[in-house]
Amino acid sequence: MDRRKSLKSIMLGSVATGLAATGCKPGEKTTDVSETLAHEPVKWRTKYENKILEEIKSEDNFFNDHQRETMTVLCDLILPATENYKAASDVDVVGFIDFMARDRESEAMQTDLKGGLMWLDHKCNTENGVEFKGATEAQQKEILDTIAYYDPEVPESERPFEVNFFSMVRNMTMTGFYTSKIGIEELGYKGNMPNVWNGVPDDVLEQHGVSYDPEWLAKCVDQSKRNTIAEWDENGNLLT
Repeated sequence: MDRRKSLKSIMLGSVATGLAATGCKPGEKTTDVSETLAHEPVKWRTKYENKILEEIKSEDNFFNDHQRETMTVLCDLILPATENYKAASDVDVVGFIDFMARDRESEAMQTDLKGGLMWLDHKCNTENGVEFKGATEAQQKEILDTIAYYDPEVPESERPFEVNFFSMVRNMTMTGFYTSKIGIEELGYKGNMPNVWNGVPDDVLEQHGVSYDPEWLAKCVDQSKRNTIAEWDENGNLLT
């Protein structure tokens, strides 16, 4: 299993079920996270939630240009484009992370995000004489390989700062991508959709030693009547 499939399987287990389908191919129209966050107040949010959302959206961006560019490189290394799939930057995952960081309850996240980006630049300058975003992909991956694999036996509070930073960015990259329109399509998540039910399979009925009453079978599993509104008598018996 390649790394993208591994990441996808984690996401499938946590936010969706079913088989993963082929995602959008490069060249198709993208819908980035900033579009999702920019819509007008909606009725399924409370007035308080809409008020907080507007306050966050009205704030200046959390990342400056250099930080955004560095974070974009980092997120695309975590979830790169392939022949069949989009990259993190194709749905503006950094816009999602920026939005989350502007949440008024995310002061610790803000410190860790900017501190982690500073660590990447310092580490890359020390070892390669160049900022992280300007290094070669091989140099970038060599640095990330030192912080990408934490020991699950070690409590988070005892891990190195840079290890926790990478873990947080990886989690947010996956969340941002796979909750976007493109990411959901890549997962193959269909949501609630009408289907055709032909009853419990015969082999399952036989296994349990049960069978359908022909009268009920005709009323409940006849697909020609699927749009017929059920009618009941006064005693609760199904008529149609």
